Amino acid sequence: MTNVKIRILLAVVGLMSITAVAQNNVAEEVAWVVGDQPIFKSEIEEQYLNLQYERTNIDGNPYCVIPEQMAIDKLFLHQAKIDTVEVQDAQIMREVDSRVNYLIANLGSKEKVEEYYHRPLPVIKEWLLETFRDQYSIQEVQRNLTKKVKATPAEVRRYYNTLSKDSLPYIPLKVEVQIITINPTIPQQEIDEVKARLRDYAQRVTNGESEFSTLAILYSEDSGTAVYGGETGFQSRSVLLPEYANAAFNLSDTKKVSNIVETDDGFHIIQLIEKRGDRINTRHILLRPKVSDKDLTAAINRLDSLRTDIVAGKYKFDETAQLISQDKDSRNNGGMMLNEESRSNRFEMSQLPAEVAKKIDKMQEGDVSEPFVMTNPKTGREQVAIVSLHKRIPGHRADLADDYQVVKDIYENHMKAEIIDKWVLDKQRSTHVYIGENWRNCEFKYDWLNQQ
Repeated sequence: MTNVKIRILLAVVGLMSITAVAQNNVAEEVAWVVGDQPIFKSEIEEQYLNLQYERTNIDGNPYCVIPEQMAIDKLFLHQAKIDTVEVQDAQIMREVDSRVNYLIANLGSKEKVEEYYHRPLPVIKEWLLETFRDQYSIQEVQRNLTKKVKATPAEVRRYYNTLSKDSLPYIPLKVEVQIITINPTIPQQEIDEVKARLRDYAQRVTNGESEFSTLAILYSEDSGTAVYGGETGFQSRSVLLPEYANAAFNLSDTKKVSNIVETDDGFHIIQLIEKRGDRINTRHILLRPKVSDKDLTAAINRLDSLRTDIVAGKYKFDETAQLISQDKDSRNNGGMMLNEESRSNRFEMSQLPAEVAKKIDKMQEGDVSEPFVMTNPKTGREQVAIVSLHKRIPGHRADLADDYQVVKDIYENHMKAEIIDKWVLDKQRSTHVYIGENWRNCEFKYDWLNQQ
């Protein structure tokens, strides 16, 4: 496991121990000192326990790897102070909220998170805020050191030719897929019934008959928030759907419930929990109108006719997608699906919606599937689709022809690592470093012992 990955895990998993010196007035072993900053044995041991809890492999002796990474971080943090690195607290708070929500989801409840870390949630959040702020500062220093790294095609080619082909990463099978989707018509009666249910929930909250959070747990169709009583966690306006954000930020009374709000996800009612600067925490109940079998069949028949014309050569798939498809992300790109993780058109099979992956698994390039029903991964609504396999790239070792960007990234990361390594070595020579007698029997990445 790389030191960078360890740093990330140390930053986002668990709380650093507050030293026994402060809590129990018991002398604590100092393992390292970097500049005037001590690294205590208890900090190292607690980080090791956290990594064990996460079942994270450590490349080497943990009592060597962990304190060395902590020492390197202290060098970068000292430089961040010199450079007066500015941290955007709004961005950091979004990451803190996301991490807290992740911990709650994995441990089961806020109470279990507090029990695991032996601290109340506000203290956990404050520690995470400080930790993420430090990590952002470290990343900014490294970014400033390496920001001029930019490889030319000729440099990438020369670097590629020096590599053993066995050392190149294995690229799994990938596909490029075009899609056309139609959202079936939803009867007005179904929409009216959904709105009536939401009005009833709002009235029950207003009258004091029910808690909003209880109704969200029982009835909300947003599975990600329902288990938390509909609570979204603190979010900025840009993260929320526009219609939702407008309604939520207009709320001022935590006892009131919003009017019904329609978004691409469905219909919501919203309750304000707290505003904090440009971020807001709300509860909501989401209901999605159901598509009738009759309307699903009508959409299937429409796409089946279009497929027949495409296969017969009357229309091209990409032109039809631009005219007909209701998939916003792909429509203007000839129906080509976009992988949001890699920001490319290529997907590993596991990255595709399950219904799409199942259809294209046995298809040949240029084939067009029969219509099928799928769940929109963003909105959770049923839609009807046809897909075409545009390209299939078999699994292979990375090469310049198909994976130029992968090779370019490898080369640029190699150059960045060399710059950072040289910077750390230079900082070692000008920084006082002490390593305790019990912590020296190590194979460190950097030659700390000769710098003492």
